[in-house]
Amino acid sequence: MFLENQVALVTGASQGIGRAIALALARAGARIAANYYPDQIDRARQVVDEIKSSGSECIMVGADVSNKVDVEAMIAQVLEHFGSLDILVNNAGITRDQLLLRMRDEDWHSVLNTNLTGVFYCSRAALKPMLKNRWGRIINIASVVGITGNAGQANYAAAKAGVIGFTKSLAREVASRGITVNAVAPGYIETEMTGKVSDRAKEQFLKNIPLGRPGRPEDVAGVVVFLASHSADYITGQTIHVDGGMVL
Repeated sequence: MFLENQVALVTGASQGIGRAIALALARAGARIAANYYPDQIDRARQVVDEIKSSGSECIMVGADVSNKVDVEAMIAQVLEHFGSLDILVNNAGITRDQLLLRMRDEDWHSVLNTNLTGVFYCSRAALKPMLKNRWGRIINIASVVGITGNAGQANYAAAKAGVIGFTKSLAREVASRGITVNAVAPGYIETEMTGKVSDRAKEQFLKNIPLGRPGRPEDVAGVVVFLASHSADYITGQTIHVDGGMVL
């Protein structure tokens, strides 16, 4: 229970990687604020119930991270309930895949607004209590696509590359106040999002993974827990790949 009494906010915690991160942080002793997009409330309840049944404290906080007013209200709710915020995991994300010539303006803007601007809004709001406490952890979920690019995902790749640049810049800004900022770049992880990929595309992905298997959400969650802990006190501004060697 090495995160005991720490308060962690995980965005997009209702499913997939976010769910695994929330559960793993709770097992490590953290008190959890599980963010969900409004249409995911039933799944969010399941996550909260699972965390509570294990003996950990957890609340649900609904918000669209691309909406500044929503985000500020969410942070206020977390602070009102727990009194502090120590760990922020910016995980919420969407895809709107399409070749660039066919990509609609709304496909571009919705992905950038959620996957990049959402990280900005959440980090800015969370920094206030962290700066006051002179301690904090911000962990941003990026993607190997933000490093390698991927056909049909110009919007997603641009957003995730932006997250990596944002991580490095913010890490420099707040290091002197005891706050670390790191990114985790998952590769091909088995989630509902990747479940929509065709069998042919899955085979191609697996050919490029030296470990020969897709990742699990728990593989990402373990790295997040490490970065949130005191074991990672001297790590900041880094992007850790959890991809089975995909981008070697």
